[in-house]
Amino acid sequence: MLSRIAESLFWIGRYLERAEDTSRLLEVHLTLLLEDPVVDEEATSEVLLRVMGIDGEASPDHQTVLQLLGWDETSLTSMVAAFYGARESARRSRETVSLEMWEAVNTTWNMMRGNRLQHVPAHRACQLVRERCAVVGGIADTTMTHDEGWQYMMLGRQLERVDMTSRIIESAAYNADSPYAWTQTLRACGAHHAFIRTYRGAATDAQAAEFLLLDRMFPRSVLVSLQAAEEALASLEATTGGRRVGLTGEALRALGRARAELEFGSLEETMAHLPERMSRLQRTCSAVNDAVSDHYFDGAGASVWRAGVR
Repeated sequence: MLSRIAESLFWIGRYLERAEDTSRLLEVHLTLLLEDPVVDEEATSEVLLRVMGIDGEASPDHQTVLQLLGWDETSLTSMVAAFYGARESARRSRETVSLEMWEAVNTTWNMMRGNRLQHVPAHRACQLVRERCAVVGGIADTTMTHDEGWQYMMLGRQLERVDMTSRIIESAAYNADSPYAWTQTLRACGAHHAFIRTYRGAATDAQAAEFLLLDRMFPRSVLVSLQAAEEALASLEATTGGRRVGLTGEALRALGRARAELEFGSLEETMAHLPERMSRLQRTCSAVNDAVSDHYFDGAGASVWRAGVR
């Protein structure tokens, strides 16, 4: 497969997942401000922006957060900009993505472009983005051949999911004083209903963290996402016929170390150093991204991954 096409498919997966997760995180942030009357809006907004890699905003409020993470097409961390990235990546790989998938992506972008989401209530706009990402993902799943190109897309999707979930958990760790912090975190990860069904009632913050990090039956947990990324990368390595075993092995080893540390480490120690552990996961995702880009996408346009931004 041409490196240009492979890179585009990889970034379709990343951008779609980033748009969906950013919409979840933004909606939960707005809900937290509504439900918790004593929450410090400025401090909470600063934490959220910092977790998303945005520093230097003076006295941010929810409107600042909405612009930077929601509607601003020029902000590389916004859900609208992420979906635009998915659309451009799909346009560059039209010969590989299915017609139905391209139409879904392009139609969705036309619903967002030109600040159109700003004319919709914020919660509805976040829900719209999340639903459209699910539609595109579902169409891709059922209309694309699950071949090498599909594995690139799945690798990008799972790598982004690990990165974004770790950022959401890191945000909860910084807001641990709020009684709503972990409930909102579960909602941000789409895990609240599954968590309640699993624990059947009130549970501790540690159990919420354990569920998001280690649950083997929840498809958005960090452990499941790491395993899926490993499987996709192993499949891609096999298709190279051993040409890049030493090079792609570097990315596989990084994913394997992160999974093993999470799977076999002490939950108590992880909880005691949760922000640092989540930051380490984000650095792992960045390292894997760089290794994959260097050795699969050589000859394509260079991609730079800094603080969750391409």
